Order: sequence, then structure tokens, then C-alpha cells
Amino acid sequence: MPETLHVTVWNEFLNEKSKPAAALAYPRGIHEAIAEPLRHLPGVEVRTATLEEPQHGLTQEVLDATDVLIWWGHSAHHLVADEVVSRVHRRVLEGMGFIALHSAHESKIFLALTGDTGALKWREAMDRERLWVVNPSHPIVQGVPEHFDLPVEEMYGEPFGIPEPEQLIFISWFSGGEVFRSGATWKKGNGRLFYFRPGHETHPTYHDPNVQRVLANAVRWARPTVRIARQCPRVAPLEPPSV
Repeated sequence: MPETLHVTVWNEFLNEKSKPAAALAYPRGIHEAIAEPLRHLPGVEVRTATLEEPQHGLTQEVLDATDVLIWWGHSAHHLVADEVVSRVHRRVLEGMGFIALHSAHESKIFLALTGDTGALKWREAMDRERLWVVNPSHPIVQGVPEHFDLPVEEMYGEPFGIPEPEQLIFISWFSGGEVFRSGATWKKGNGRLFYFRPGHETHPTYHDPNVQRVLANAVRWARPTVRIARQCPRVAPLEPPSV
């Protein structure tokens, strides 16, 4: 029997309370829209956490019990405590998987993990997004068509301030003409990092079956293979010192 995969979905949960369009698209919050399909996967247990919970819902105990952390942030990156960012960063380096969604490209934790700017072009309009699979053998896109469309999405355009992806999974084209590296992976310490672009708060992106399939595949791909705590021990030589 495979071990249970423990997933935590983190969301600011602010836009859904302040923007009618966001509340209409995600009446229970983006975190619940992401979490609910994952709960139907065999062998997967899902919990959620939000910004306004004590320690943003990401205590050391929660992170110790988390195999893969999914992160959605937008307008309150600056409100995330540095202590929590450091805690998450350490767990990723130990082996926890991390999936950064949409505007998490500007989150403290994504910038800490990538060591880059996260900068990009954007336009909040009525663009159509077409996501092209450019790495069809990758586990994250198994069961996903060669391309799929999201009828309405916020546009992100190149250049994108990220380190060169170890594996590029998706490229997006927008009806306004721009393109974007919309799915990319890296290894960070002992953990795996996946950035996936779609997911503006006022559009029903996380209800899309293809997006749900990508996230289901991604949590399995990001599953830890080890957990190795950071340490710098002083050790004795294995062989006696030569004279």
C-alpha cells in the first residue's frame, strides 16, 4: 500500500472577500477550489491554510506533516511573515515539494527559492490563453492534450525573471499576441519546484478539467523522495591520519 501523500493548499483568501467577481468565481475561496479535486485522488489527503490564520496556517507542525505545498498569493505578499517564509524555504530544501501558482511569481518564497526577480509583463483584460505542452513525456502533463484553451485569463508576457528552467513544460500564447513560459520546474535542495501560470482570481481557471489534471499530476511529481535536514557536523576522519 503506497504511503499517503499529504498536500497543503495555501491561499491569501483576501480577494474572494473584497472582489465580487472573485467571490462569484470562488465562493469558498481559491484554496478550496484547488483542494476539492485533489481530495478525490486515491491516497491523497489535503488540508488548507490561509494568510489570516495564526502563523498563516503554516506552523512547523503543519509543514512537518506536508509532502507538497501549493501556494497562491497575489496582493499581500508583503504581509507574509519572514519567519514563515524561512520555515517553508527550509522544508523545501529538506525535500518538500512546492507548487507556485499564478501571481505567486512575486511571493517572498518563490523569489527566495529561485533567487531571481519574478518580473514580467501583464495585462488584466479579456485575453484568451492557449497553453501548449512542450515536454509531452513529462509526468505533469500525462493525460493533458497537446494544447488547451482558457477562454478568459490575465495575460503574462516575457521576459520572465526566473532562472533557466531545468524542464520547461508549458508555453502560453495569448490572444493579444504575447507568449510566456507558463510551466517550469527546478530542483531546489532536496525538493522539487513547479511554477504554473494560470489562475487569476476573477476567472474560473481552477474549475477547468485540464488545469485540475495538471495540478493532480504535479502533486504526485513533486512528492518527496527524501527528507534531509540541513546540518554541518564536524566529523572524525574515516582513516587514521598519516604521519
